[in-house]
Amino acid sequence: MDALMAALLLGAITQAADRTPWLAAMLADRWRSPALVIVAGAVALAANYAIGTIGGIAVAALLTPAARLLLLALALVLAGLGTGWRSTRPEDLAGWRIGRFPTALAGLFIMAFGDRMQFIAAALAARSPLPWAAAVGATMGALAVVAVAVTLGERGWAALPLRAIRVANMVLLTGIGVVLGLRAVALI
Repeated sequence: MDALMAALLLGAITQAADRTPWLAAMLADRWRSPALVIVAGAVALAANYAIGTIGGIAVAALLTPAARLLLLALALVLAGLGTGWRSTRPEDLAGWRIGRFPTALAGLFIMAFGDRMQFIAAALAARSPLPWAAAVGATMGALAVVAVAVTLGERGWAALPLRAIRVANMVLLTGIGVVLGLRAVALI
């Protein structure tokens, strides 16, 4: 349960003001099909976080408990630092001619592949006795943000205080990561 709730919360935090929900909002606006984009987002996010979880399971046996905590701390610090960067508008995928669902699925999968939450899901999975809970929680948290973005549409998404959200998330993720890192090396 620990990995599920942590991943759910961190999935929502890392996706807030990110490019993946922005792309989802753009696609939902263009096609006027929010349900299709949300389903494609669910599949794309679940696949990405499953990949991260598999990575976490693969390295878990090689790490001590302190090293697993340090891995999570590193993931959070890097996520925090990456969140603080300015986010540019994603490509609208207008030139893709493979159909709506495949376009949404591939576009959102590519956008989320290698993102901050995938690394965090791997680190959470490495620490958990139920590693798949990290993938499920990450998917649920990130999908909640995607669903909000799809509901708001691109104009509503862009009207949010995205810079303030990114800065708050940067401070939160980096701060938690630093504290966990200090705990991992027994300095606090």
